[in-house]
Amino acid sequence: MKEQLYTIPLNDAVNAGDECPFCYIERSVEQDLLDFVLGSGSSYMEADIREITDKMGFCRTHFQKMFDYGNTLGNAWILKTHYQKMIGEMKQQFTNFRPGKSSLKDKFRKAASDANPIGMWIAQKEASCYICSQFQDTYARYLDTFFYLFKQDSAFREKIKNSKGFCLHHFGDLCQGADEKLSQKEKEVFYEMALPLMEENMERISGDVAWLVEKFDYRNRDADWKNSKDAIQRGMQKLKGGYPADGPYRMNK
Repeated sequence: MKEQLYTIPLNDAVNAGDECPFCYIERSVEQDLLDFVLGSGSSYMEADIREITDKMGFCRTHFQKMFDYGNTLGNAWILKTHYQKMIGEMKQQFTNFRPGKSSLKDKFRKAASDANPIGMWIAQKEASCYICSQFQDTYARYLDTFFYLFKQDSAFREKIKNSKGFCLHHFGDLCQGADEKLSQKEKEVFYEMALPLMEENMERISGDVAWLVEKFDYRNRDADWKNSKDAIQRGMQKLKGGYPADGPYRMNK
């Protein structure tokens, strides 16, 4: 099947031979978003972009990654107008706030509708992140592309069959997606391939970790490391996703 522009990144991720192609995509997309928010294109100087980031803000994880990325001026501009937006909303919340009366019994039987409005406002803000939102939209499209290729491209199915599988985190999303996007016959083909693939590669990682432990036995001091030198980071990735050994992604100056 001839590659289309929207299928190239997913094929590249599979061809990379990573422990999980969706971890590969996740890292690439997140780095692209950090470049967009703070990179040399200076999108933070665009009024329409800052209007969105002022409203949505960023989660704790992405604030940390933005700090690590660098660009002091860019981060300062983003924080400056975001603070103005937040303070305006906060003052409105404080103006409208009236402490509710509660008895001792109420403290143990608090209805969701009676939740503290300031606490609810803060919870909404903490759940809102421009980078997370942009990533989720992009990630959903890659999941759609995966199932499109799985159904239409036999070469793609063969590459997946011969791959290292997926991390458990992203495999859960694939299983959910398979139930929603594949026919009954297609689901049978998918699970017939995917479940043994995951078992085989979980066993492979487990064996690498087990051999790393054995290498600390003095009797194996001169034995071959086999594939165990990076078993810890790969083992962590296979269980939860991501790249534990990655350092901070920094601005390319």
